[in-house]
Amino acid sequence: MTTKTVLLKLSGESLSGRGDFGIDIGNLEHLAKELVYALRMGGRGLKLGIVVGGGNFIRGSEWTKKWKTLAAATADYMGMVATVINSLALQEALERAGRPTRVMSAIQVRQVCEPYIRRRALRHLEKGRVVIFAGGTGNPFFTTDTAAALRAVEMDAHVLLKATKVDGVYDRDPAKFPKAKRYTQLTYREAISKHLDIMDQTAFTVCQEHRLPVRIFNLFRPRALAAALTGKPVGTIVTV
Repeated sequence: MTTKTVLLKLSGESLSGRGDFGIDIGNLEHLAKELVYALRMGGRGLKLGIVVGGGNFIRGSEWTKKWKTLAAATADYMGMVATVINSLALQEALERAGRPTRVMSAIQVRQVCEPYIRRRALRHLEKGRVVIFAGGTGNPFFTTDTAAALRAVEMDAHVLLKATKVDGVYDRDPAKFPKAKRYTQLTYREAISKHLDIMDQTAFTVCQEHRLPVRIFNLFRPRALAAALTGKPVGTIVTV
């Protein structure tokens, strides 16, 4: 049996469905079933960690623009709390779908989830539990993309999967340019030279330095999640 660890980065909007705010229960339950199906297809050797954003409730950078007197650090902490809300909802949905799950937070919320401890997280993965990493990095001024990159490296993941609304990386915005070219494979060097917006610079640097492949794919295509988790060539993969 081949053991493989995958870190999946979900945006907060992936839980809100077609709405801009909050959590859509039907969409959440569908996502959980897709995840459980994908894990079943991947076999017993597949270990899964998830980092989920909080943009469906609050995005710190946007709030500092709207609320001029709000400290940027405070806005980011508010966003971290939002990721805990999303993580708890996803945990509930996954367990209802039949998959044991643990939420581990980088900020202390002991009444509802475990504190993040690397060795304990690895142990949960070994026992076949899905581990949802909440609270971002636990520090302001860092995105959940960076949190995903850090947790992927800490968990010795084989790949970081970034779920988006588009099916990969394009040379131009496909929503504005119908003839935009999609890349199936890129190196980090090519992504930098072509000025492609894949993730924030800190997260990108962490992945590059640790030679961690990143696959970008469309979460909303049927069975795309299962394909990405089981290593099929969907979307775009960025490698060294």
